[in-house]
Amino acid sequence: MKIIKYLLILTILFIICVLGINYYVVLTNDNKIITIEEAKQLDDIDCILVLGAGVYGNQPRPMLEDRILTGVTLYNNKVSNKIIMSGDHMQDDYDEVNVMKTYAINEGVPSNDIFMDHAGISTYDSLYRAKEIFEVKKVVIVTQKYHLYRALYIAKNLGIEAYGVSANLRDYPGQFKREIREILARDKDFVKALLKPNSTYGGEVIPVSGDGDVTNDKN
Repeated sequence: MKIIKYLLILTILFIICVLGINYYVVLTNDNKIITIEEAKQLDDIDCILVLGAGVYGNQPRPMLEDRILTGVTLYNNKVSNKIIMSGDHMQDDYDEVNVMKTYAINEGVPSNDIFMDHAGISTYDSLYRAKEIFEVKKVVIVTQKYHLYRALYIAKNLGIEAYGVSANLRDYPGQFKREIREILARDKDFVKALLKPNSTYGGEVIPVSGDGDVTNDKN
């Protein structure tokens, strides 16, 4: 019976710890989530960072489409004249970033203003590489609101001045499951942001102040 009692106590403490970290990440970054109008008032933004999500072949899924459209809106409102599309392109048959860039070009953004981070395989990797590879110091991050808290927390702990603009342009099926998974993801990246490991993939420095076409891998 004592073993069961101790296991119960440990389980309760674990749940309290998990939920406590989750709420800490949310509450300490809520004031960094701003509107497009507020983003227009910011100065010296190095770039707009659009975080990747799923694609169907050569088409973005709804969540990713809304992130791209929000990023383009920020660009058109002159929040920054550079965009980084950061996503997973570690396999030849799965390519988020070229889909993202092509979509933005079709929306009128010049190719040379769009950088692709082909190794943005996680939120942490995207933020780490934004700083270390693209030399970003001040950024506006674009993703859905539930995801922004974690991205902003990581950015702050990596020494990036970051603001977030929500890409919630519609309702997304399965959102409740994402919210539950995000609690554990916030806990995981809370620890990761404290330890600050290197990104999974390295690479040469590509200053975001330059020409985005240097990141092209296709004609």
